[in-house]
Amino acid sequence: MADEFQETIQRPFPLPSSPWAAKQRWDFMLFLHWPVSAQKLKPHIPSALSLDLFGGNAWISIVPFLARSTRLHGMPPFPFYHSYLELNIRTYVTYKGIPGVYFFSLGVDKWPVVLGARAASFLPYYHTRMKLLLRNQTVYFQSGNKQPFRAAYFPSSPVFIPSEGSIDFWLLERYCLFDQKGSIVLRGDIHHDRWRVAEASCAFLNLPSVPFLPDTLFNQKPLAHFAHKKNVFAWPLKISR
Repeated sequence: MADEFQETIQRPFPLPSSPWAAKQRWDFMLFLHWPVSAQKLKPHIPSALSLDLFGGNAWISIVPFLARSTRLHGMPPFPFYHSYLELNIRTYVTYKGIPGVYFFSLGVDKWPVVLGARAASFLPYYHTRMKLLLRNQTVYFQSGNKQPFRAAYFPSSPVFIPSEGSIDFWLLERYCLFDQKGSIVLRGDIHHDRWRVAEASCAFLNLPSVPFLPDTLFNQKPLAHFAHKKNVFAWPLKISR
């Protein structure tokens, strides 16, 4: 059994009983988190989901990273398309008391990955140009076409394991996603070992933009985490009852 499956104490609910369907590694991850008014965010999530709050606020996160070694269970990595760049925008929700995330968008730089992900999950994947450069300890990430999001970031503290009850733990230790199609709520489970992260220093060369939120939101300094690598296992979406 993979070492990641030996560490489950951080999970708020048990591992799925069925075998995992896909595996990949996430590299050079930057987590950018901003508090936002729940009143402003609530109209933009599915009606069946509830916003999860910390400190009285909803939170929105932007997460760029490099995905590597993507493969299905029992298969080798996908030829040519096992590695790709992604930038997702998410918030934090619950469904029937179960904590998870809701994705507003998932940008990817390779069309075949986008089409495959849409077919398999129905999640809001889209194609966009992306670049990642690594110079010494600094990661340079760019995503978008006309007015791209651009950031330079690096770890700025020793690596630590978030403590349960902390904002870091609440934001990072999430093990499922939710979406709603019509009256049906879908759930997708993932698993990995506990997050080992550093604080991140980030310089924005171009600020992010989320159409339904004021740009001034991103003028405030975000809470930022850096993680070098993480092996992740995923299960197919299923109807959540």
